[in-house]
Amino acid sequence: MMATTVAAAVPGAANAPGPVALRTLEPGEWELRDRGDGAETRKLCVTDLRQLLQVRHGAALCRSFTVADAPNAVSVTYDCAAAGNGRTDLRIETTHLVQIRSQGIADGAPFAFAAEGRRVGACG
Repeated sequence: MMATTVAAAVPGAANAPGPVALRTLEPGEWELRDRGDGAETRKLCVTDLRQLLQVRHGAALCRSFTVADAPNAVSVTYDCAAAGNGRTDLRIETTHLVQIRSQGIADGAPFAFAAEGRRVGACG
């Protein structure tokens, strides 16, 4: 099992309100554990909770559209121009545990993944 840490900001995020569902979560270090055979674990320093909605596109400049937003779940689609696009469904189980399903195109190739995200502490 391989663990990597990635820090990225969502460009333009300071001025844009986030989905209601994300308001119960906390920024910090999140561990994303892929589901399935050969699953990887990676760490992500989340400074803006919308980073959890475009994991495969990191700091790419993306426009997003909220498809559904409830207190415990959010679905978004996003377009990152030449970097690709995606759709993410995020379900909140607790303030420190989420389920993420995402699919789309990144670097010219299709992707799809399901992962469990767990806040493990402060970024460091």
